[in-house]
Amino acid sequence: MVLVQKDTITAVDKQQIKQASDAALASILNLTFLPGIAFIWLMLALKKMPPTSIGYYHAKLGIKLNLVAFVALGIVSVLMVILGGFDSAWTWVYVITYFTFVHTTFIILAVWALTRAWSGLKLK
Repeated sequence: MVLVQKDTITAVDKQQIKQASDAALASILNLTFLPGIAFIWLMLALKKMPPTSIGYYHAKLGIKLNLVAFVALGIVSVLMVILGGFDSAWTWVYVITYFTFVHTTFIILAVWALTRAWSGLKLK
């Protein structure tokens, strides 16, 4: 069986790929090691890129992904307080479930975006 490559890189130079991969990396860093700091870096990087570049696409994607993750974290935090507070044993159920399923999904999407950025392609 032969797989046909449908994605093609058209007029994407190494500088654009570098910008796109830096934006995707900032998204991963915001979700993992440097929350807030990497998001500011992502916002500043977005302003430096032309709107038609692949880097702009990945920066905007990273911002959207991280904002959705932030909202999800807020919802889980509110649910923890409403449904039992921080002293309840159920708090750990919510925290572990959130990190196992939801937060991991955001990280996997960001890693997928990084691999697409390395190829100079958009996330599909």
